[in-house]
Amino acid sequence: MRDIQIGGLVSFTTIDYPGKLAAVIFLRGCPLRCAYCSNPHLLDIGDGEYDPGKVFEWLTSRVGKLEAIVFSGGEALMQGDALIEYMKRVKNLGFKIGLHTNGFYPDVLMRAAQTVDWIGLDYKATRDKYLELTGNAIAYDNMIRSLESWLQTGRDIEVRITCDPRFIDRAALHDIASDLHSRGVKNIAVQKYIPHFEDNAHGTTADQRNQFFDDEMRNTLNTMFESVVWRE
Repeated sequence: MRDIQIGGLVSFTTIDYPGKLAAVIFLRGCPLRCAYCSNPHLLDIGDGEYDPGKVFEWLTSRVGKLEAIVFSGGEALMQGDALIEYMKRVKNLGFKIGLHTNGFYPDVLMRAAQTVDWIGLDYKATRDKYLELTGNAIAYDNMIRSLESWLQTGRDIEVRITCDPRFIDRAALHDIASDLHSRGVKNIAVQKYIPHFEDNAHGTTADQRNQFFDDEMRNTLNTMFESVVWRE
């Protein structure tokens, strides 16, 4: 079995797995090239900066101090069965297992379903904007397959919508929320777009980024779901 390729580690977080004290392991590699990616240094497959064996030793030292370990990226599921086997080893230490995913690998996600306790799934835009945002023609359909399959498992999920005004407007956010509501999703997060790498030709204004967070939008979405987290 090949080792997973770890490109980053956050040793403590209270926000990446709902209600749990957690650490986050960032894996290298992603099939998408999203315009607003906050981890561009993790996009390419390559030797990780962290030795998986030493990370596992460190995780062993965190037993009783942390409750969950979250695997993120990049797109963690790009590392397939190597990731799943590593997750199983971590779960056997007694941790809950979380996964942040863009949903591009629904079949791998289902192979991981008995090991993963919770996922945060990115629903990036409406179908008509997905190719422009991600650079991948099948990303939307794969994400929907992942969403539908995971909902069938009955395991916990938070669907996350990052509101980049270059790709989502208020009507699109409402359309996405309506789609999720119709599918039976209970928990979503609406996330403000943070312009890490904008240039002058493709910039956004504060007003554009804030337009999704007024009382009207909050009240509308809050009535549609059991939980809406507003990340500003």
